[in-house]
Amino acid sequence: MAIWLTADDDANKLLDTDPFALLVGMTLDQQYPMEAAFAGPKKLADRMDGFDIAKIAAHDPAEFEELAATPPAIHRYGRSMARRVQELAKTIIAEYEGDTAVIWTRDNPDAAEVFRRLKALPGWGDQKCKIFIALLVKQRGVTLDGWEKAAGNYSEDGSRRSIADVTGPDSLQEVRAFKKAEKAAAKEK
Repeated sequence: MAIWLTADDDANKLLDTDPFALLVGMTLDQQYPMEAAFAGPKKLADRMDGFDIAKIAAHDPAEFEELAATPPAIHRYGRSMARRVQELAKTIIAEYEGDTAVIWTRDNPDAAEVFRRLKALPGWGDQKCKIFIALLVKQRGVTLDGWEKAAGNYSEDGSRRSIADVTGPDSLQEVRAFKKAEKAAAKEK
């Protein structure tokens, strides 16, 4: 099942084939448009002659910040997100021997264990973990016992709540509309 999270086919291809790229996209998905966040790994790949977790982890931090912040930046906070991406790469190498997919495959984990593993990553909170679990199940075909409970509302079939529900330009606009309505409702309270 091919993934469509950005309007850039090459960025989608990278997200589809590289679990670390998908994880980085989710890391960047905060205070920034969803599709731009998930295009971030491709921007890095273009600037680094490929997307390689070991190269990212070992890259000179100041140079990596510059790569990430150079327009078009990987995020509105390009330098701080560069630090987070590098820290994420180092964590995946230290904890999972550089194999990102192990987070959701090692020892056939249930969704609660995957949630725990994700939550231990730098910059990952409850909402990000829930959305990523929904993304894994809904769009990557990952089977996780108890995923509905772990993902909460993001597990709803046919929902348009998050990037986990984006499968093309139309669903992207539906998710945007949902988020806009949610923010307006929160302001009214």
